[in-house]
Amino acid sequence: MFIGLGRGELLPYASHYLTGFLNEKPLANLRQEMAERGIQRAEGKKEPEDNIASLMEIMGGLIVGRFGKVTSVADQKSFFNAHVGPWAVHFFSDLEASRTSVLYSAVGSLGRQFMEIEAEAFEMLPN
Repeated sequence: MFIGLGRGELLPYASHYLTGFLNEKPLANLRQEMAERGIQRAEGKKEPEDNIASLMEIMGGLIVGRFGKVTSVADQKSFFNAHVGPWAVHFFSDLEASRTSVLYSAVGSLGRQFMEIEAEAFEMLPN
């Protein structure tokens, strides 16, 4: 379903969903924000950081303080809106529509609903 940097059925990268290409501005923007937050790429990983799994791991780390301190909800919203919100629902919808794997279709459904709930919850916060 997801073959490294090659072409699988789906490419789970923000750059691909937002620009149509890999390793584009969304990845550069994410890397800049990661550096500003003191978040480093895992050693030995070759995959670009703008993949959905890495972004979910970063969001989780911001929430529980894995990167030094618990991040405020407003700051979580900012990260979500910049790096997850613009494309994650589309990715999970595509995953949900996949007929290749029953498991990944169910994961897509759960992921899509989770992203919709997160986006709606963040919208409830004052700007």
